[in-house]
Amino acid sequence: MTNPELQTPREIVQALDRYIIGQAGAKRSVAIALRNRWRRQQVEPPLRDEIAPKNIIMIGPTGVGKTEIARRLAQLARSPFLKVEASKFTEVGYVGRDVESMIRDLTQLAVNMVSREEEERVAARAAAAAEERLLDLLLPAAPSRPPAGAGEENVFLLDSGQEGADRSQTRETLRRMLREGRLDDRLVEVDTAESPAANPMVEVFSVSGMEEMQNSLKDAFSRFFPARKARRRVKVAEALEILRKEEAQRLVDMESVTEKAIRRTEQSGIIFLDEIDKIASRGGSGSGSPEVSREGVQRDLLPIVEGATVNTKYGPVRTDHILFIASGAFHLSKPSDLAPELQGRFPIRVELDALGEEEFFRILTEPQNALIRQYTALLATEGIELEFTTDAIREMARVAVQVNQKTEDIGARRLHTIMERVLDEISFTAPEREDGRFTVTAEYVREHLAELLDNEDLSRYIL
Repeated sequence: MTNPELQTPREIVQALDRYIIGQAGAKRSVAIALRNRWRRQQVEPPLRDEIAPKNIIMIGPTGVGKTEIARRLAQLARSPFLKVEASKFTEVGYVGRDVESMIRDLTQLAVNMVSREEEERVAARAAAAAEERLLDLLLPAAPSRPPAGAGEENVFLLDSGQEGADRSQTRETLRRMLREGRLDDRLVEVDTAESPAANPMVEVFSVSGMEEMQNSLKDAFSRFFPARKARRRVKVAEALEILRKEEAQRLVDMESVTEKAIRRTEQSGIIFLDEIDKIASRGGSGSGSPEVSREGVQRDLLPIVEGATVNTKYGPVRTDHILFIASGAFHLSKPSDLAPELQGRFPIRVELDALGEEEFFRILTEPQNALIRQYTALLATEGIELEFTTDAIREMARVAVQVNQKTEDIGARRLHTIMERVLDEISFTAPEREDGRFTVTAEYVREHLAELLDNEDLSRYIL
């Protein structure tokens, strides 16, 4: 796989094209933003620190690909990525989530990401250590006494071998049987860490939105009440997996993980602020008006986007170089309704196009995760070879556009409901069908959607 940092903007757009139809302008903007991260790293300090990310605001109706573009970009860049709805935040002093919580969440995601990478790096050593620990449980410490954690099955296993066999030879025999899977169904006792019970005091603070205090309390309780060990009787295959995870965690240096995670959050983190239009002001406001809260959230959001230091349980995190991608439909407001200072922190504006019949047809057929492929794979598990004629796919695309025009326009998400209605009968009867092949035709699509299309009220309710 090509290193994402070395991909050119054209290559990034081509990678996004495999999952997202159309929206060339938005793809071009995010590709440049991702490449600029690599360019910034090549600049010598102190100028490097002065180069701020060019945040993006995507404007367009729901279901046209705004979220998918940001999500695929993060996967492509292998960066910590967090999607949050701006409407979830409240002004400091009100009950609810404060804007700094998204930085804490992003840091936690980065810690999890780096931790997984480190565990994969030591996977071979962890597997070898887990195997040795399991063999210690399976092999008695002395010929007459089984070790702690060995059950009667294990004693029987060892006693059934050649009498007087050399201990190392017996251990190698067990190792071979273990690797061949011949011991998988035997039972063995292992000690596992129990998660500490949730403390109601912590939950009360959590409800009040005091997340930083909640994290501090959880850390304090974990130090005062460390995780207890519980003995479990499990099969050898499960015991090996438990021991492998324990060994991997033991081999990983969490201080190094935390340091790398904070650096990755600061240098390559991406936050996708959805529904930013919901916090835009819409005219005059009086005391107690929702406009007051919206403006308050914008004021709280501004320093985070501009660059601030947020305290997390892993340490302080600077937000200066985190890339923010905002999106909104802006039906009832417009980008200029946002605070001027906040607008200035999103210098790149991209308008996404509404999707038509041709785009819907391509969405159903072209992407690697196209809906047609998804449903075909699902029904293949029942032994049914599902096929769609080209006319059937075009008919579903036409109906999706028609329903969007008559009711609420939800973009490509309408295709999910159309597909479910068309395949409702075959999905229900699939386990009972004897014929292993089914072809969806345009006539079949019209037959299953005709009543809904003729009755606008029913269409509005179901589709």
